[in-house]
Amino acid sequence: MLRIDPRSATPPFDQLRVQVIAHIRSGAMVAGTRLPTVRRLAADLVLAPNTVARAYKELEAGGFIETRGRAGSFVKAAPDSVEQQALGAAKTYVERLRELGVSPADTVAYVTTFLQN
Repeated sequence: MLRIDPRSATPPFDQLRVQVIAHIRSGAMVAGTRLPTVRRLAADLVLAPNTVARAYKELEAGGFIETRGRAGSFVKAAPDSVEQQALGAAKTYVERLRELGVSPADTVAYVTTFLQN
């Protein structure tokens, strides 16, 4: 069962993401398990739909779930390889910087600076 602690310093989307990953790794959610719709889970947990959507998006980028259009979101057969997880993390990072209006050149510069420190 998924629960959100409103008193936690961890944002709700991240609490949800971490719990789903834990359920997958423990076997409580097996491959092919259909996740609740964004609206249903948001209503059940008293969260904004965008909060659940963000958690699902990050879970998909991390290789834990897949979205099949209108059919819904499902647990993947196995977490992706380290390379695929790294690509998912990079995709999430780049998408966020695009949202902030950061140029591709500056994005590369930020990564380079981080790696050098």
